[in-house]
Amino acid sequence: MLYLIGLGLNVDGISGFGLEVLKRCKRIYLENYTVDFPYSVGELAEVLGKKIVEADRAFVESLEIVDEAQKMDVALLVYGSPLTATTHITLIDEAKKSKVRYKIIYNASILDAVAGTGLQLYKFGKTTSMPAWKKNFVPESFMEVVKENQSIGAHSLILIDIGLEFPDALKQLEISAKNSKIKIQKLVVCQALGTKREKILYRTLEDLREMENVLKPYGIIIPGKMHFVEEEVLNSFCK
Repeated sequence: MLYLIGLGLNVDGISGFGLEVLKRCKRIYLENYTVDFPYSVGELAEVLGKKIVEADRAFVESLEIVDEAQKMDVALLVYGSPLTATTHITLIDEAKKSKVRYKIIYNASILDAVAGTGLQLYKFGKTTSMPAWKKNFVPESFMEVVKENQSIGAHSLILIDIGLEFPDALKQLEISAKNSKIKIQKLVVCQALGTKREKILYRTLEDLREMENVLKPYGIIIPGKMHFVEEEVLNSFCK
């Protein structure tokens, strides 16, 4: 049987049910390519009391895990909640085709935790991702999603590519916004939500340029049209 288990946001965020399931799993993989973990694999293994094998994108997308699940109980641990990345729904689809039994154990993710900013969840538009730019790879399509969200007054959550440092992400955002003719007054930066290192900042671009100590994982929100209560809560994060 195949288990997709959400780890939640903190090192001890896994559910009691998830821990119970792990006791009977013969092999436990940790998906390690979609997020910068706020803790080490060693710390997680200590909490779970189980040996963990790190799984990269190539391994997970090879669907070898589904083959293994035909013979034994196998778990794939995913930071946050299991189905926020498209690769993981592909695993479920393959399990169905291969007649492999599966179970999804959900958990909290950044999509829930951003409510801690005071911005109302139902007022968020499409979530988008910012990839790290390379010499011949400078995608700005994430800003098209922001533009679409802004056309209906919705908030935009931008998930940041693994390994992308905050000053670089901010620079990419500024360039893309300028090219897309989008004016940004203030941004919300969400650092390590759900952990002891959690921090929410509401700052101007100018102020954020001076900050280099934003820890991973972090996300960026471009607020849309705000209710006065949203504005009031957000302003408390200005200090």
